[in-house]
Amino acid sequence: MGNGDSDTDPVAAHTDRETYEVTGWEPRTATDRVAVSLHGLLRRTAGAVLVLVAALLLVGQLSIIGFAMYRNPTVGLLTAVSVLPAVVLVGAIWYGDATMREPWTTLAATFVLAVLFAAFAALANSVLGPVIKGLVPVVGTALYFYLVVAPIEETVKWLSPRVYAFNTDSFDAVVDGAVYGAVAGLGFATIENALYITQSAIQQGSISGPAAIERAIRTAGTRAFVGPGHVIWSAISGYYLGLAKFDSENAGPIVVKGLLVAALAHATYNTAVSYLPRVGIELTGLMLLVFVVVYDGIFAYYLYRKISKYRDAYEASVPDDAATSD
Repeated sequence: MGNGDSDTDPVAAHTDRETYEVTGWEPRTATDRVAVSLHGLLRRTAGAVLVLVAALLLVGQLSIIGFAMYRNPTVGLLTAVSVLPAVVLVGAIWYGDATMREPWTTLAATFVLAVLFAAFAALANSVLGPVIKGLVPVVGTALYFYLVVAPIEETVKWLSPRVYAFNTDSFDAVVDGAVYGAVAGLGFATIENALYITQSAIQQGSISGPAAIERAIRTAGTRAFVGPGHVIWSAISGYYLGLAKFDSENAGPIVVKGLLVAALAHATYNTAVSYLPRVGIELTGLMLLVFVVVYDGIFAYYLYRKISKYRDAYEASVPDDAATSD
């Protein structure tokens, strides 16, 4: 039987007896004090440990990219060009923030964290990919996208603002989540594009040869279509992260919803571009451009509607002098 108060154990509610480690707890013994100290240490260092592990995983990737760029600077230039559409989209989302503009230092930190955490996704994808694809013929690739790639990559991008920006004073409005999420998507797309372009050049044998450059250019052109998707999907999960920050009671389900929407959009995109050619619909050139514009446009509009509704509510509720001071 309950006592009618879900915050109080029934024993504690009806007794004056000592209840240490029966229904309650406080640091009394040496072990208790050690537990308190370790908990505090873990809370203070969890983010740093996460970053350190990600940095160690990233070292191998960066060494390959760095070597390729040293041997052929065109690889670096193509990487920069491949993320230009994503940069433009991030700028539009940043500009659409009706509240105070986010500081560049926090935006830069979010970008760097996304680059670092991308290593987790790369490791998980490479380990789990062959397993999932090999278990189920034909649909194994789709399962891989829905169960591994999209959930892991969207969670990794979500972690980038959650670990740092979320805890700063600059994250002071729901819509800020969309801005930081978009920047995280840009960081992830940048390192991912760099890896794809580098690998395509290396596979030609001579990284500085004309065949390597030609293939790298083709890869950069294809990757340019992918970047905006990363930005849009992580901006959506970021917006829900903003909602969660200001609704602690429902924070968990809110975050899960944002990640679900982002992951489903991501996985469906990957599945479509992988399976449509199998049924005779080649996504190259103009066809790829049309597909990406239409598909990304649907979710960009979804995000735009949320940012617009927030802006309208902000302008209607915040005094003009306060809005101007922001």
